[in-house]
Amino acid sequence: MVNEFFQTELCAKCRGRGFCKRPCRIYSKIKDFIPKTKTHFSGSSPPEIFVGRFNYPNINTGILAPDNSELTKTDNSSIESFSMPEDWHENKFSIEQILSKRGSMVYGRFSTSVKQIRNAPRLLSLMQEISMSYKSVSTEFFLKKPPKQTLEINKNLPLIGNPAPLQFARLEENPKVKPKVDYLVSDIDSKAANSIIELYQSKIEITNINKILSAGLLGLRTQRRLVPTRWAITAVDDAISKNVLKKIRYYPEISEILVFHSEYVGNHYEILLLPDKYSFEVLEAEMRGGLWNQTNNVSIMQDYEFFHGRTYYADEVTGAYYANRLALTEYLEKIKRQATAIFFREVRPEYYAPLGVGILREVTREAFRHEPEKFTEISQALKSIQSRLKLPVSVFQNKSVLLKEFGKQKRLSQWF
Repeated sequence: MVNEFFQTELCAKCRGRGFCKRPCRIYSKIKDFIPKTKTHFSGSSPPEIFVGRFNYPNINTGILAPDNSELTKTDNSSIESFSMPEDWHENKFSIEQILSKRGSMVYGRFSTSVKQIRNAPRLLSLMQEISMSYKSVSTEFFLKKPPKQTLEINKNLPLIGNPAPLQFARLEENPKVKPKVDYLVSDIDSKAANSIIELYQSKIEITNINKILSAGLLGLRTQRRLVPTRWAITAVDDAISKNVLKKIRYYPEISEILVFHSEYVGNHYEILLLPDKYSFEVLEAEMRGGLWNQTNNVSIMQDYEFFHGRTYYADEVTGAYYANRLALTEYLEKIKRQATAIFFREVRPEYYAPLGVGILREVTREAFRHEPEKFTEISQALKSIQSRLKLPVSVFQNKSVLLKEFGKQKRLSQWF
């Protein structure tokens, strides 16, 4: 069994091995939901797959599913909600509820090469079938060993636990696949980025697109390969937002200062839109006592881009940067305007367990669904933002590159 002691600042390195000898807030919330150890069970995959990145290109990959006989321990929500950040946010699940779902799933995994797509072994083919489904898929699992009750802690991904080597698995029903997914998976002459955009325009959930890309089912025939889940999530957000930005850069600028805000499970966002050409910045403040900050100082992470975009990965904010940019571009496309956008995120102590960047996409999408506050002076906008922040707004203001740049260049309207 997992050692019951490990400290939050060591979570990413510890993964349940008990380095710190202190009670674990994450483990304590899921210990009652961890499935009993056995090597044969039937489970409904949400559908959920995971492709690892360690030791790339020879990686571990596999299927996650709860034991159907254990589901009485969980709430009555659908199996699909075990893996969908869109559902978590829409239903306002608490961290405890999400952890209970994630902690009850077994990760049946196997080793493979990312390039084994064209001659995929049976387990890999089955994983690909599951990834295409938009509904849960009943599957029978045969494990080589009982699951290890350990946790995978990563701020870009939801919790993954209970790994076990997968010996054999078979579907107990046909996966439910949408026609557009089936068509693009079969289209071996369409580039992956084009297929991602077409799936998005066909109203396929982003979480489902992530899985299809990760399973190596998109792109030209000769270029298809497994994509680690963490990379796939960022690739999908990046491809979609870049495509929308091609149009946004030609739209007129907004005419006043707008402020949006939203909050979910300890992630508080203030979004400032300024009347100027498109540019984008994310500032994340890790408050003391949060999952990744046990120091006495506030940790600030920052990434930004100007009008023509970035040429390298946002290595401080990482995946959240692209998830936030997607939410922004959806809004700007809706109003047919461009703007300079600055995202202020407070990561509060209530956010004690990682749920992945998918929830950050959803919480910022929610912000843009509400009517914004409107201002004529930036000082007024910052005062309003301060009323909802726990940290001084100056923590963000002093760090922001785009705030310092705003207003430096004279505008034509100032001469008339």
